[in-house]
Amino acid sequence: MLITGLTGGIATGKSTVAAMLQEAGAVIIDADKIARAVVKKGSKAWYEIVEHFGAEGLLPDGEINRITLGDTIFKDAAKKQVLDDIVHPQVIIEMGKQVEAAKADRPRAVIILDVPLLIESGMHETMSDVILVYTPEHIQLQRLMARDGLSVSDALARIRSQMPIEEKKALATIIIDNSSTQARTRERTLEVYRSLKEKAARTP
Repeated sequence: MLITGLTGGIATGKSTVAAMLQEAGAVIIDADKIARAVVKKGSKAWYEIVEHFGAEGLLPDGEINRITLGDTIFKDAAKKQVLDDIVHPQVIIEMGKQVEAAKADRPRAVIILDVPLLIESGMHETMSDVILVYTPEHIQLQRLMARDGLSVSDALARIRSQMPIEEKKALATIIIDNSSTQARTRERTLEVYRSLKEKAARTP
């Protein structure tokens, strides 16, 4: 078994690469999906979020309004830290459970932890490899504007609220460049998966 991290930046195509890796046979443990699950109405994190941010941030059905909450923390680093302190421990617990389940089910599996903040959180230091889905900032900007209908200034603000992609690149051990065609990205992704699978077979 091999546990590897996967990360990227906004609009770099990390989700596309994760889907390709899963299709090839990797076990993907998606931190974003887990983060959505652990804040469901009635959960421990849900109660803490309501306590700190108020019930006005809820949807009519009582679930967290992720758009409203996202806007709130995007503008306030202290509030973002509060939310991270509530949600991240629950995400780590659930990821651990999913890793153990995958290990029991497929002892020679390539397990990939898909975590947007893998490097920022320091989790990358525990990984055998860190895969970065990379595009230079100007391509991130173009894709983000097209995808979300944002102005240049709004798109740049979102990109630059994250760790710069070039800094992540310096810390990654495997780069999947998603600047070109999807066919080239798939070719590189499958090459990476084959290499990881060979390493997993050799890992006790």
